[in-house]
Amino acid sequence: MARTILMGDPAFFGVHGGANPHTRNVLGVRKTVDAQRARRQWHQMAQTLVAHGVEVCVIEPDPGISGLVYPANAGFLYPLDGVSGERKKFYLYHLLPTRAQERDIYRPFIQSMGYETSDIVARFEGEADFFPAGDYMLFTHGKIERQRFAPHFGIPPWKRIYGFRSDAGASRELQPIVGAREIIDLELTLEAHYHGDTVLCSFGPDREYLLAYMDGLSARSQAALREKFVSKLIALSVPDAQLYAANSFQVEYQRKLYLFMPRGISDDLISQVRARGVEPVLMDVSEFLAKGGGSIKCMILDLGPSEEQPQTPAAVAFRKAHFYQNLNRA
Repeated sequence: MARTILMGDPAFFGVHGGANPHTRNVLGVRKTVDAQRARRQWHQMAQTLVAHGVEVCVIEPDPGISGLVYPANAGFLYPLDGVSGERKKFYLYHLLPTRAQERDIYRPFIQSMGYETSDIVARFEGEADFFPAGDYMLFTHGKIERQRFAPHFGIPPWKRIYGFRSDAGASRELQPIVGAREIIDLELTLEAHYHGDTVLCSFGPDREYLLAYMDGLSARSQAALREKFVSKLIALSVPDAQLYAANSFQVEYQRKLYLFMPRGISDDLISQVRARGVEPVLMDVSEFLAKGGGSIKCMILDLGPSEEQPQTPAAVAFRKAHFYQNLNRA
């Protein structure tokens, strides 16, 4: 079953705010993006997804908002699978203050695709921190910090404090949305893995398997995952985790499951994914990870099965007008 996703045009991708550890060097200076390389990687990713039956819709770029290239933060659609689009609702995020203006871009776009929207009030960054895994919904969060430089004993004599993106209190708004479905509450611990989709990835026919970078989670959270997923849990090695192996995205194409994963992951991890009936497809999006702190899944907002998209004439026309293959931007 084909999927429809949203990606953000990379024309103005750059490091403007430097709001996560990947965006700055050891001295705290913002990195510079190789724009040509980034655009090439983005288009190769989009073309590979299209070749695997994915409907890629593209949101227009904005010269002042480079974060649009990472639409996973935009919110989440619920329910994601199993019902018609008219019965689904899109819940918009509550981002960092420096990125709050993005919501005014996403809201009309999502509504034009035929979805009713609603706002989450608590600090919350969408399906980057809230996503299905088997029978559960996983909600990841961490301490919200004022981003700043702080004294540090070492070289250099300061460090950058980044904090995390979703507040634990958001669960009070999320539980009524998903009803009786159990939410597993998980605490993030490493600022370089500031979203849940950088340490966790569910995949498989029912998304029942879970890639997990355990060191990126609190001890209590690690124990909860072991209890719930048992043998379906695949612990990531440090090298694979640092490549954002958990920031992967699954699609079904011609009755086969594919997991789009970052190039460079270990042969052992590839074998473990294949052993569970899913074929890895490796893609190079290294410029987006090294400079922006996001990989494959960060660059995708999942809107569920294509056949479940809203079917009003206006929504269908809008979606088709924004298909990647109709934009000719390569």
